[in-house]
Amino acid sequence: MSNKPLIVGVTGGIGSGKTTVCKVFETLGARTYYADDRAKWLMENNNELIKNIKALFGEEAYREDKLDRKYIAGMAFKDDSLLEQLNGLVHPAVSHDVEKWIDENQDARLLLKEAALLFETGSYKALDKNILVTAPEDIRILRVVSRDSHRSEQDVMNIIENQMKDEEKRPLADFVIENDGNQSVIKQVMSVYKELIVA
Repeated sequence: MSNKPLIVGVTGGIGSGKTTVCKVFETLGARTYYADDRAKWLMENNNELIKNIKALFGEEAYREDKLDRKYIAGMAFKDDSLLEQLNGLVHPAVSHDVEKWIDENQDARLLLKEAALLFETGSYKALDKNILVTAPEDIRILRVVSRDSHRSEQDVMNIIENQMKDEEKRPLADFVIENDGNQSVIKQVMSVYKELIVA
């Protein structure tokens, strides 16, 4: 038996509850790489990336060394080619960062990579298994609006519109966790965890 950690992707649309699922796995000893959080960190701390984002969106993309998210989102979600170019800058930086993180966590049994765009970018293919977290759209919108004060319902709907639909993701996932408020997420995670660790 190899001592290398099992690397599992956790994905789902905005507001589906990916983080909640990861937190449950963490109570079982898993370690999580939160790709979206790291992407935000890299966009403010990786000089090469900052330079490229300014070249794409102009100097006003940053205010006092902080990324102006509202400005960038306002531009990127209205223009597919800008969004594509932004993703083309951020995803390679995140890929490099996650590889480094995996190397530093070789002593773990289970590593999770939590990312919204796992299937869209094709990065799921490099992982051992993938988990899709789903929730009905109305619940997702409600969750995000109450969590992110800077986002309106329309903003969330625009993001959902730009993300791959759950029906397209299901065939690519090894496991699906329904986070609709009716089924126990803890029970579902336990059952997936048993399959992963026993396998």
